[in-house]
Amino acid sequence: MLYPRIIPCLLVHNKGLVKTVKFKEPKYVGDPINAVKIFNEKEVDELIVLDIDATSRGLEPDYKMIKNLAVECRMPLCYGGGIKNVDQVAQIFSLGVEKIAISSLAVNDMNEVDKIVKRVGNQSVVVVLDIKKKTLGNKYEIYTNNGTKATGLDPVIFSKKLQDAGVGEIVINSIDQDGMMKGYDMKLIENIREAISIPLTVLGGAGSLDDIGEVI
Repeated sequence: MLYPRIIPCLLVHNKGLVKTVKFKEPKYVGDPINAVKIFNEKEVDELIVLDIDATSRGLEPDYKMIKNLAVECRMPLCYGGGIKNVDQVAQIFSLGVEKIAISSLAVNDMNEVDKIVKRVGNQSVVVVLDIKKKTLGNKYEIYTNNGTKATGLDPVIFSKKLQDAGVGEIVINSIDQDGMMKGYDMKLIENIREAISIPLTVLGGAGSLDDIGEVI
């Protein structure tokens, strides 16, 4: 059984560390390397770094940045952004990264995801689902390309599909709660948690220790 983990997630935009609100208005808050040094001192369990430019702009992963982060990082590092194929994944792992995070690729090409799982092992493959509540009713929808492209996919159904495909972990990222610091979307979390048994990480909404405690 895995114990609950608190995992900082760093968003990289134009080479800098940013904070967003509902996936918009990226505000520069510092240098990613300095942030890694701080979290080294805090002895956090794991670190996620997401390049929010790479996929939306059709860019390759920034291998130089990834290498610099991996060299500095003293805890397991998960990288996501711009990953399109298994060869890129292999190169990223060669730089010292322990996990990769994919999003658009999982929606667009499950065959490539299968290749990645077989190449690096399911424990090293994380899928990030950016999710937004629909305007009418209590249903949710998965988005890609930094929250700009609606997919029509139901997050609960798709999470089950990902688990069946051998993905090792799912990250649910609430677009509506992102940067609001008013608590997590507990209904969304409960719906997905009840549907799958693989590890689940939650982003979007933390404003206090109580918020984190409620999720755990």
